Parts: sequence; structure tokens; C-alpha cells
Amino acid sequence: MPIQIVRNDITKIRCDAIVNAANNSLLGGGGVDGAIHKAAGRGLLDECRTLGGCETGDAKMTGAYALPCKYVIHTVGPVWQGGGYGEEALLRSCYRRSLELAKEKCCESVAFPLISSGIYGYPKEQALQVAMDEISSFLFDNDMLVYIVVFDKQSFRVSSKLVADIAEYIDEHYVDEHFIARSSMNMPMPGASVSAPFGPPKTSKPGFFDKRNRSEKRIPRKESAQIDDRAASYGASAPGMMTDLSYLVDSVDESFSQMLLRKIDEKGMSDAECYKKANIDRKLFSKIRSNPLYKPSKPTALAFAIALELSPEETDDLLRKAGYALSHSSKFDIIIEYFINRREYNIFTINEALFEFDQPLLG
Repeated sequence: MPIQIVRNDITKIRCDAIVNAANNSLLGGGGVDGAIHKAAGRGLLDECRTLGGCETGDAKMTGAYALPCKYVIHTVGPVWQGGGYGEEALLRSCYRRSLELAKEKCCESVAFPLISSGIYGYPKEQALQVAMDEISSFLFDNDMLVYIVVFDKQSFRVSSKLVADIAEYIDEHYVDEHFIARSSMNMPMPGASVSAPFGPPKTSKPGFFDKRNRSEKRIPRKESAQIDDRAASYGASAPGMMTDLSYLVDSVDESFSQMLLRKIDEKGMSDAECYKKANIDRKLFSKIRSNPLYKPSKPTALAFAIALELSPEETDDLLRKAGYALSHSSKFDIIIEYFINRREYNIFTINEALFEFDQPLLG
């Protein structure tokens, strides 16, 4: 099952287990620890008194009492001392031990805060990377829904350089409603040359489509020539019309599900490798596999394109099978394009960036 990043109060998450960023005494404290003890009630503190504390990097489990979950997993993260005192190894151990305890109790869902990133001072970017690494590694061999719960965006920090690069890419490629409105009135954009033909901003960076012909269906040159030859053999007086029609007819022969399964085989992947890399639930993948006419959401279709490490052109083809296309009027689409054009296919990094820009997540 996938990782989901949610902005919420962890004491209100309905799941099998929530993780408490505790101190060594396990008797409550500030921040997440204090909030969980307060919401759970006196029974949690009474049980914690029987546990004899907890070592840094380890985890212990209790009941949840008044919380809307079954269990609370208490783990003690390291205090940041500059990174030279084994903090990363201890933090990784917190996630591993917590997930192991959840698995022992057959939990199907567990919610984590970003451990040690509060008053313990662990740098948020690094804390997030450790969390994603350890959770995704565990999920590759186990089925579980894992939430990373952040109370506000200040608690969640993606690489500042990555955010700046994506923001610049969006700024260069984004076509908003002002462009569309001005285009309909044949008015130049601010700063554009009045004598120049009106059109979208030009860029030397590669895109998913020719921005001068946004609605035109791109057909590879070789394939286009073959289709024109077929049209000519039928005596068509309008080869262009036959080209479009033939291409459309050919393209509907294979459904999204059929193309997806074919691509998985071509990449030499197992089904499990694919849906886990796509951050997709196994049950959803089973529906897609069993229904040749299944129509996925756009984020789901793109998640599979990322998992399969498809090229921009292959991504276009897969999206068309689901009835979608990428657009430069959508920031979500531009962010996806940013990563695929750079052949960067880590879906968790992509989701971190999408979360940072308040966009839907993949998977």
C-alpha cells in the first residue's frame, strides 16, 4: 500500500496505529507527545508507567484508549547534535522498529509524525528524507498504508533548491487564464513585442508537446508516413483527414489496462514491483488488471508512467489511453513534466514537491 502525506492533527487520524514521538521516560512531554497523551486520556499514562521507559532509536506499543485508533507506538528519536553522533542511524531505527511493531500486530495502516524534527532539532529536509527512505523500503516487501502527518507546512520541508528549480520551471512554462483571455482577444501579453505574432512564451527547454499547436495530436514521423500511405491506397482525396481518423482508430484498439500490462512486461517488472513503485494500493491494481476497460484517474495514470520510467513521448501515449493529456495551464502537469524531462522517477520525491506546491499527490 502507498505512502500518503496529509496535513492534519495526528490525534484525529483514523488508522490502526499512530506513532508518538516520545521522550525516554514515555511519560508525556510537549509537542506531539503531549497532544497524544492529552487526547488518549489517563489510561495511556498509566500503561506507559509499566514499560520502564524506552531507549533512543527503539519503540514500544500501548493501547490507544480515547484515540480513534487501536494502538500507539512510542518511539524515541535522537536529539540533533550536528549529525556526527549517530543521529541518522538512530532516526532510521525509530521508523524500522515502529513499522516492525505495527506488522507484529497485523496493522494495515499507521500514521507517523516527522520524528525528531520539532524541539529535538533534526533538520526538516533530512528528517523527511530519512522517513521516506525507511518507509518506502519497508513497503517494498510489506503491504501497509502509511501516513506522514504534518500539522502545518512549516513542519514539512522539501529541498529549497528543488523548490526553487521547480518554481522557475513553472514560471517559464505556466500558461494561465490571463494568457487564454488575451489570446481570445488577440492582445499581447505584458512585455511582449506588439509587432511580433502573438503566441505563448517560447522556451528552449523540452516540453511534452509543441506549444504552437497545443491541440494537435502528435504522430511520429515514420508512423505518420505509414498512415498516409494507407490512406492513399484507399484513394482518399483528403490524406490529412484519413491520417487523423486512422490514427484514432488504431489508438483505441488497446485500452489503458492492456497498454499498462504490456509495458510492465516490456520493462521486465513484476506486477508488485510496478504498483509499489507507483505508490498504488494492491487492491486498486487488481481492479485495473481484471478490467480491460478500467479508466484510472489522471494521478493514477501518471503514477504508473513514473513507476515504469516512461519517456515524455511514452507518457503522452499512456495518458491518451486513459483519456488525458498534459497541459501547460496546469501547475500539477508542469511539475510532473519537470521530473520526467529530467528522467527523475522517484515518486516519493515527486509527491514531496507536489505537496509543497499544494497539488494532488500521485498514487
